[in-house]
Amino acid sequence: MLRARYRRIVFFFARILSGFIFWDLVLPRIGFRNWSRKTRPDRVRRSAIAYRLLAIQMGGVLIKVGQFLSTRVDVLPQEFTDELQGLQDEVPPVAFFDIREVVEGEFERPLSDIFKSFEHEPLAAASLGQVHRAQLMDEDAFIGSTPNQPEIVDVVVKVQRPNIEKIIDTDLAALRTVGSWLRRYPPIRRRADVPALIDEFERILYEEVDYLAEGRNAEIFNDNFSQDQGIRVPKVIWNYTTQRVLTLENVWAIKITDYDRIAAVGISRSQVASRLLDTYLKQIFEDGFFHADPHPGNLFVYPLDEPEIDSSGRSGKSWVLTFVDFGMVGRVPVNSREGMREMLIGVATQDSARVVRSYKMLGVLLPSADLALLEKAEARVFERFWGKNMAELSQITPEEIREFTSEFRELLYTMPFQIPQDFIFLARTVGILSGMCTGLDPEFNIWDHITPYAGKLLVEEAGSSRDFWIGELQTFFSALISAPKRINSVLTKIEQGDIAIQTPDLLKRVRRLELVMGQMVIGIVFAAFFLGAVQVYLAGEFAISVILLIIALLSLIWLLLRSN
Repeated sequence: MLRARYRRIVFFFARILSGFIFWDLVLPRIGFRNWSRKTRPDRVRRSAIAYRLLAIQMGGVLIKVGQFLSTRVDVLPQEFTDELQGLQDEVPPVAFFDIREVVEGEFERPLSDIFKSFEHEPLAAASLGQVHRAQLMDEDAFIGSTPNQPEIVDVVVKVQRPNIEKIIDTDLAALRTVGSWLRRYPPIRRRADVPALIDEFERILYEEVDYLAEGRNAEIFNDNFSQDQGIRVPKVIWNYTTQRVLTLENVWAIKITDYDRIAAVGISRSQVASRLLDTYLKQIFEDGFFHADPHPGNLFVYPLDEPEIDSSGRSGKSWVLTFVDFGMVGRVPVNSREGMREMLIGVATQDSARVVRSYKMLGVLLPSADLALLEKAEARVFERFWGKNMAELSQITPEEIREFTSEFRELLYTMPFQIPQDFIFLARTVGILSGMCTGLDPEFNIWDHITPYAGKLLVEEAGSSRDFWIGELQTFFSALISAPKRINSVLTKIEQGDIAIQTPDLLKRVRRLELVMGQMVIGIVFAAFFLGAVQVYLAGEFAISVILLIIALLSLIWLLLRSN
């Protein structure tokens, strides 16, 4: 382990977490909520700047975490994501001498004997490796599987950074330390098995530095989209590939976040967002095998010469969506895929009961979850937000948000969700994808895509399974048969005067009010002893002031524990 690197990462996160505890947990609970809220944007920006500088200097896993966070424009503060955007392009390159040493060590001969040419300046520098343009020797030109495919001479060579495994070991050890701190916070401990998530992260990272596995992943992805002319995957040049060096067909084109250039060549940004989402729907729900690192450096738009006619009959520039870097891929187990299909159909049909059922199938609910309240909340979300595009969603007023949070305050307070470790990279991918589609088209409407896709899944489910129709009929007839009995039961209770009106929301609000009042009393006790300690200290009674201060701190700790 690289001890100095470990200490620097741990101390950085300790400082960030200490600031969060003080500003966002302690101050709001002792009467300084407005001050905390007012200063939050500047604090968030300063934290993001500090993280970006640290990640650029140290590289490794920190770059990957920062790249993920920078794409979450849909949920994270703009001050945070704006500062981390540079991590997509600011990864410092490794010196050419070190790169040449890695390549020559893998092939055991001079670089000039391996490639006809090899550019010293990298085409791109990533967190775990970097890419250089090169040319194959004439006699080694690669010919693809199709008879009419031209020879491939221009290639890109992806080379692993020196000592990257030691760097990953150190970064993961630091993350485990930080994770052990996070587990002490009950809201996090209830919802995520942090050690299991880090273990899964470690497994994926070590797969990513095995370039032989990455080459196989690229070929699997290419096979899955072999019938789709709008998707392109680079060919793997196996004769020039080892565990630490990967040689691919050069498919470099317009980066998917280069919005001005995409528009300049006549390609619709909204069509790019649509194809990107449709591609991932297929990957996740049909193939169960998805590209798990869709950050802007791994996705390109490649213009073609021939024109293209879209579904509305308009003529435009023909293009293909190109995927590169298959070191990080995800696999969706069959049972999880069924739960996700259930969720997609439930969302598309605005069936809140089906959505809640999908949560249970996926294992994302805590045992204490109030399913009836959760179903009611899902129905209200559909009622208020279903069908809105990204621009409309961004214009939702604070009053509307406050009204919703007020209605489901108890649900939001308890947050009955947990994070299964198998979903860590799927959640990461969906998060990045959401941010990228919004960036390409601020008015992007996800409902226009998931609704017809869910309809297709529903037709497939109904057409291929007799059990589907049997289940639907059983549900219908069970409700029909039980209706008279339930009606008779209600009438009997009315006659006997046994009908009781239950108001769970009111009871929950009363309990919440009691909790707040208890916290207020403890806060008053803390303030009284703290101010008393100050007054006694100023009067020269140091020993008594220390005792009063200790009592004040104990009351503050009690307040924080009661709040969790």
